[in-house]
Amino acid sequence: MSRVLLFGAGGFLGRHVRALLATHADVRAPDRMACDLVRIDLPALIALLDRERPDVVVAAAGRIVGSGYDFVRAHVLATAKLIEAMAAAIPTARLVRIGSAAEYGAVPDGLAVPEDHPCAPVSEYGLSHLTATRLAELAGAAGRLDTVVLRVFNPVGPGMPAGNVLGRVTALIRAAEAAGDDGIALGLHDTYRDFVDVRDVASAVLAATRSAPTTDRVVNVGSGRAVAVRDVVRLLAEVAGFTGDIRDGSCTADAGRSATVPWMRADTTRAGRVLGWAPAYDLRESLTALWRADGAAPPVRPLVELETA
Repeated sequence: MSRVLLFGAGGFLGRHVRALLATHADVRAPDRMACDLVRIDLPALIALLDRERPDVVVAAAGRIVGSGYDFVRAHVLATAKLIEAMAAAIPTARLVRIGSAAEYGAVPDGLAVPEDHPCAPVSEYGLSHLTATRLAELAGAAGRLDTVVLRVFNPVGPGMPAGNVLGRVTALIRAAEAAGDDGIALGLHDTYRDFVDVRDVASAVLAATRSAPTTDRVVNVGSGRAVAVRDVVRLLAEVAGFTGDIRDGSCTADAGRSATVPWMRADTTRAGRVLGWAPAYDLRESLTALWRADGAAPPVRPLVELETA
């Protein structure tokens, strides 16, 4: 059985990754008290890797809110440090890094974006992820490490943080039901996104820990389908059995940034070829799992069909 060292096991993605990996590998998952990749110094990280001797290191730690400085520390600095430490202590191990579709920036409407599409991120978050991805690519190309970056699109499923739009909608619906309100107010732009189940993301990570070495070091992880965010919100309301109005409200700052990228859809051809991976969950299943996450079961009733591009 292989040994996997997982950073970020307490996060939304990391919890699902850990649960799946644990059924196939010996997983070591230090929490931030034991090892914060931002704060730990290089000698201490080298010593940790030398003690654990993992076959694969999975870097799922990061930030989704903060300043450019925060993102650079969490993504760029942490990745650079991890590459240096792995090259010194465990140079034959594989590094699997969780990246983001935000690395692409705005892409042409209707395009299923492939991994070799030019990247022009429009946010500090996306830029920090792209820089970390390039560090991993360079380390792999130079033969310092075996590296794979999974460029994850919009993950959805149980345990989503409230800061995410669907997590926010879930919280708003629950609050409206508790208060007896007849609707919720939500600011949305006319954007399309590729929503991928968090459990599919976990299965892609598992595949990346076991696949053969490849020179294709960046792999998209998405559903391969773009869906209007407004339609996803309506579908979530249907899953929840919420019959109130969904009214236009003020947009949050993150929604404003999101509007600069009106369309995003993954080309997952490489994932199938390199990892032997394909998504297994459809969006209804993902939203049902999201709604049920705290124990509330949705009623059995017809669901609206999604409008797709």
